[in-house]
Amino acid sequence: MTPRETFDRLSQGISDGRWGELAALYAEDAVVEQPFVMPLAPSRIEGRAALAAHFAKAAQGPFRLRVENVVVHETSDPEVIAAEFGYAGELTATGAGFAMGNIQVLRVRDGLIVYSRDYHDHAALERALGAS
Repeated sequence: MTPRETFDRLSQGISDGRWGELAALYAEDAVVEQPFVMPLAPSRIEGRAALAAHFAKAAQGPFRLRVENVVVHETSDPEVIAAEFGYAGELTATGAGFAMGNIQVLRVRDGLIVYSRDYHDHAALERALGAS
């Protein structure tokens, strides 16, 4: 699976709310860095088990996310892509919508994400949750 195909599966899984399946897209020793995570920055998640726990927590969140407006940039390294995209979010309790901008830089080896640096607009999510 190419890096783009792996990203597409990750995006579709998030959009479909299949949080429990997402960790399988990562290598056992994968590292995910989130430099802008709120309220404390930065965040580093190491290993598939920790990612599974992270996604399980996200599944309990009071929101749904749909990936949209994806632009993938290939790099000179065949394992690395940079993806720009938006989340169209919805608060489950109220139906109120919100938007989040995102950039992910992924290193994919043998179809699994081995490293990701995720720049999500966590402040937009915090604003949406604070307004609910």
